[in-house]
Amino acid sequence: MAVQSVRTVTAVMLLRLFLVSGAVADCGTFPALFIDAPQEIKALKGSCLHIPCNFSAKPQKDFNSARITFGVWMKDTVELADNPNDVVFNSSRKDNIYPMTLTGDLSQNNCTTSFSSLMTSYTGQYFFRIENKPFIATASCNPLQITVTDSAPKPRIEIPAALKEKESVSVSCSASTPCPHSPPKLTWILQQDAPAMMEENTDRTFTTKIQKIMALSEEHDGFTITCSASYPVNEGTDKKTSEETTTLKVSCERPKDTSASIRPSGPVSAGSWVNLTCSSRANPPVSRFLWFKNSLDGPVTVFHGDFYRFNVTDGGVYYCVATNQLGNQASSEIHLTIKGDRQSEQVGAHVIVKILGIVMLVSALAVFECWFRSRRSTQPQKRCAEEADYVNSAIGFHPS
Repeated sequence: MAVQSVRTVTAVMLLRLFLVSGAVADCGTFPALFIDAPQEIKALKGSCLHIPCNFSAKPQKDFNSARITFGVWMKDTVELADNPNDVVFNSSRKDNIYPMTLTGDLSQNNCTTSFSSLMTSYTGQYFFRIENKPFIATASCNPLQITVTDSAPKPRIEIPAALKEKESVSVSCSASTPCPHSPPKLTWILQQDAPAMMEENTDRTFTTKIQKIMALSEEHDGFTITCSASYPVNEGTDKKTSEETTTLKVSCERPKDTSASIRPSGPVSAGSWVNLTCSSRANPPVSRFLWFKNSLDGPVTVFHGDFYRFNVTDGGVYYCVATNQLGNQASSEIHLTIKGDRQSEQVGAHVIVKILGIVMLVSALAVFECWFRSRRSTQPQKRCAEEADYVNSAIGFHPS
């Protein structure tokens, strides 16, 4: 008997699946009724559910809105004869299996329905049926999937894709609202007691949203936003809460404090190695460093990268440019000079010493001659001093 019961239950389940899937598969050939409703709605256990719904009948069918019309919701089947308990709601009855209320006006083709005190067992596929005798039809092409969960749906934080310093942006937190008569309460750190707005979506479901305009600064980079959604359940005697967190990534600045350095510093010998280093502060980080060398035709790019090592062949003027997605900045110039030949430097030093010696000798002779004349002449010594100054001026030497 137990085996037979299991077989019977399995057969019934397979038959239901066949009837439902078969009805949907063949719906294009025979249904006389269609509904406009969301294909899937998620709801919260202990809360309520708003089902937006409109229906339309084929013109050739004998539907008359002036006649008394009843609306029927069936779960997991399109056949009334399959199991009477599958008819979970009929507007002509008061003792319905599920706590549903037809709030729409059927004479205006409105089949909107409210579902209260939801349980997870209410999860399933629902079909709507119209009884407008003699016209009776089921919208087998438009099943509605209702999923009832025990956990509150998470809110959604929306921010622009690119956040830049000194810009004003709109940051919002929204949560699905299966029951607009009992919406969730949204809270976050950005604003205490933030006023909530309820928006109707394109499928006529609802969303609750809070919004804040933020003037971004460098301090907002890495700032964490947490939004909580609290749903009332069990007719408001309890609540279920969920939250979502996101971290802001603010592009704060283009490159700043860009500088270039050289090692070794000072004049270098031809054939030696020189290291040029470029550094900069930026957020987002620098994405590219370029080295330039000045020429008669203008700057010439000589290297890509922050560290430039090369063998010296000649001198020149170098600088680097740091770039990120917000802009760029050039460093100050570096003057690379080449040391002169050591032998030439020594020859030059000898020449200078000899010139100084000659100058000193000529000056001494001039002074001596003047002194000798003054001894033999009655001319004042002032004239000798003037002659000595003249000699020094003539040869470009001025003793200190």
